[in-house]
Amino acid sequence: MKKIFVSITAAALLTLSCSNGSASSLESPGQDSPSENTAVVAKTGDDELKGSGKPVMLTKQDFLEKVMNYEENQTEWVYKGELPALIDFYADWCGPCRQAAPVLEELAKEYEGRIHIYKVDTEKEKELASVFGIQSIPAFLFVPQKGKPTMSNGIAQTPEETKVMFKKMIDEILLGEAI
Repeated sequence: MKKIFVSITAAALLTLSCSNGSASSLESPGQDSPSENTAVVAKTGDDELKGSGKPVMLTKQDFLEKVMNYEENQTEWVYKGELPALIDFYADWCGPCRQAAPVLEELAKEYEGRIHIYKVDTEKEKELASVFGIQSIPAFLFVPQKGKPTMSNGIAQTPEETKVMFKKMIDEILLGEAI
C-alpha cells in the first residue's frame, strides 16, 4: 500500500512540474522564482542569423554573449540582444515541452525578424536552469528589449490554445502591442 501511495504521489508531482501555467516577473536572474525538438536549428546562437525563422539552441556561452552575462552583471538585468526574445527552457523527456516545440516553430516563422526564439536544454545546461530558478518545465522567459523579463511556466490544454497564449504574451510583453 505504501508503494502505491509513493508511486501516485511521484506521478502527481511529475505531472504538476511539467504543466504549471503561471507567469511571474523576474527581478534578477539569480533570484529564486516559484517556478521535442522537432526541427530546431542545430546550430548555436553563435551561428544565428538575424530572424532565422526557427528556434535556435543556446549554450551557456551563447546565452552570456547574446542574452545576458550574469557572471559579469549579477545585480542588474542587462539584455544584450538586438530583438526581444522568448527563451524556452525544456528537456527532451518532458511531454509538454515536446507539445510546445511545434508551436514555437510556427511562432518563429510568424514573428521572424521581430523576435528571437531560443531553446535551452535544461539537461545539458543545468547552470542556466539553476541561475533562473527553473524548477518545473516547460518554462518560458519573455525578454523585452527594455525592462525586466517575465517567466511563464507550462502550456495550455491544446496546441491552438498554447499558440494563442504565446501570441498574447509576445504581443504584450515583447512587442508592447495591446490586444
